[in-house]
Amino acid sequence: MKRTLIFLSSLFLVCSAVPAAEPFLAKHDLFTVGDDPAYNIYHIPGIVVTAKGTVLAWCEARKRPAGVSDWDDIRILLRRSTDDGKSWSTPKSIAHVEGPKRKNPFALRMKNVDPADVTYNNPVLIADRDGTVHMLFCLEYERAFYQRSDDDGLSWSKPVEITATFDALKKHYDWKVLATGPNHSIQLKTGRLVVPVWLSTGEGGNAHRPSVTATIYSDDQGKTWKAGDIAVPCTEEWINPNETVAIELNDGRVMLNVRSESKAHRRIVVTSPDGATNWSKPKFDDALLEPICMAGIIRYTHGGQSLILFSNPHNLDVAKGNPEPGKSRARKNVSIKVSRDEGQTWPVNKLLEDGPSAYSDIGVTQNGTILCFYGRAGDGKGMTAWSGGRLTLARFNLEWLQQP
Repeated sequence: MKRTLIFLSSLFLVCSAVPAAEPFLAKHDLFTVGDDPAYNIYHIPGIVVTAKGTVLAWCEARKRPAGVSDWDDIRILLRRSTDDGKSWSTPKSIAHVEGPKRKNPFALRMKNVDPADVTYNNPVLIADRDGTVHMLFCLEYERAFYQRSDDDGLSWSKPVEITATFDALKKHYDWKVLATGPNHSIQLKTGRLVVPVWLSTGEGGNAHRPSVTATIYSDDQGKTWKAGDIAVPCTEEWINPNETVAIELNDGRVMLNVRSESKAHRRIVVTSPDGATNWSKPKFDDALLEPICMAGIIRYTHGGQSLILFSNPHNLDVAKGNPEPGKSRARKNVSIKVSRDEGQTWPVNKLLEDGPSAYSDIGVTQNGTILCFYGRAGDGKGMTAWSGGRLTLARFNLEWLQQP
């Protein structure tokens, strides 16, 4: 008994002597306007950490000058890191569909759309626990494709068209424009792959409105896909739900966190027992401001903790209900929030980028480093009304995030 007490006392002294990790934050630009003369803007950042620990960061690289629409000549570029995001490979185009292509007819109704441009859009990647990386993307907001990588993004299988998956949704919503994600998506504990999607009749602004949100899913590691139910309809209360992120809750439910153009200027949240059916009634999360911009969400499970992290522009003009046009929609002050109770409350809000900043995605490395990949302005690289002149990777730890 005496030896046991001595051992436990010694162990306590050793553990007490281990210093707490120092807070750190480091930023590195991965895509900057001017680096490659072929592209004039980088937008729609996404990030994921594979089962083998490789970090994959991707975006839409647009060839037309900044400010032109989502229907530009767009390619999907990917960079890889094998050291937790400290160094990176050169960008590589990873989506290509062979054969003839046509511009979505609803795009041709708009001004300044070149029918010769080819639009690859809305990439989504999922890191499978078995090491596979699944990828979905769209062509002309009209066709959807699936491909996979078995070597952490070095190479990709030939794209397989899965547009027919969306046909089941037409009996509920006669879509003419479709989009997956964007950002990373999730694999459930059951193995199911779940991808949020949004659909539009194409009759409103930018041929992206009105819109609804749903999911598609695969129970055979991407070989086949099925459509779930409409998760958030378009109503007078829930206006044009679109770009959506997903997370599995600890009880197995799937929660969608949805961008919309609703007058409440708050994120919409819904849950489902399986990520596809029986969605709860949509509700606004008062703590999550919505300047009508893409957001990121991820689970953090390190040091005995299970947290949910959320990223988006924390524009206080939204909270104040600023009536001036544009102010309540300005994309600025990308911040990271922390929930310790499965998204019920968000007691921590940490400013990441003080100033113009936009779309974001968030990931966690195997050693617990948090990664936020987001659009921002700065250093003379301007920002349009909706997107940044550069895409930046922020690396930080939980100590930085939780310090006052």
